[in-house]
Amino acid sequence: MSIYYLLLVALIQGLTEFLPVSSSGHLILLPYFVGIDDQGQAIDVAVHIGTLGAVVAYFWADVKVGLMGIPRMLTGKIDTPGAKLAFLLLIATIPVIVLGLILNVTGLSDAMRSIRVIGWTMLIFGIVLYWFDQKGPTHKTDTDWSIKDAIILGLWQAVALIPGTSRSGITITGARALGYTREDGAKIAMLMSIPTILASGILLGAEVAGEADWELMKYAGIGAAFAFIAALGALALMMRLLRSVSFTPYVIYRAILGVVLLVISYSA
Repeated sequence: MSIYYLLLVALIQGLTEFLPVSSSGHLILLPYFVGIDDQGQAIDVAVHIGTLGAVVAYFWADVKVGLMGIPRMLTGKIDTPGAKLAFLLLIATIPVIVLGLILNVTGLSDAMRSIRVIGWTMLIFGIVLYWFDQKGPTHKTDTDWSIKDAIILGLWQAVALIPGTSRSGITITGARALGYTREDGAKIAMLMSIPTILASGILLGAEVAGEADWELMKYAGIGAAFAFIAALGALALMMRLLRSVSFTPYVIYRAILGVVLLVISYSA
């Protein structure tokens, strides 16, 4: 793997992980369009770690509150903001872990890694995002997040295991459907990504642990660093734009890319 291709992988992962356009879909498409073998799971783990670091850094104030609440949550008490946040994030992560394990064991996760699947999910879930963003009510903030909403958003997030759906996009869609503001819905979606990316990284890391070597570790470190920088910039930009701009630009991008991929798929 060339250093330039590694940087391209890191850049794409960093820019698309938190934007509602599907990072996994773009990473699957990249080798196809540039004519290079898939970068491999070790690099995928590395760039995911980089994006994990970015969301933790950006939302550190909230992350710190949640971390401090974990001990109290483990005693069965969720009577503080930190314990409540930690508990809700745990509840919201369970569906994606359960479904992820099922797809991994059955091999369906690999079966869905196709241009046709990504094309349809890009288009369909882009339209769904547009509908709820434009028609959904706006009467909730992040302080209104409840156990019921955590379960619902967890189920929405599990749908993102279908390539091209976008974890952040489908979770934001669910948040808008529940009535959360764009900015607070995005904030909840980003916080939900922390345990999800961590769980995914642990799962993938366990699979590639025996394959690692010093050369690969060097490339992985470079990929993680660049993914962190790209993700932090993309996240900061999106959160700032949400104060005055809707999700429509992302929907347009998804629709165009989806149509192009479907044309390529059905004409092949």
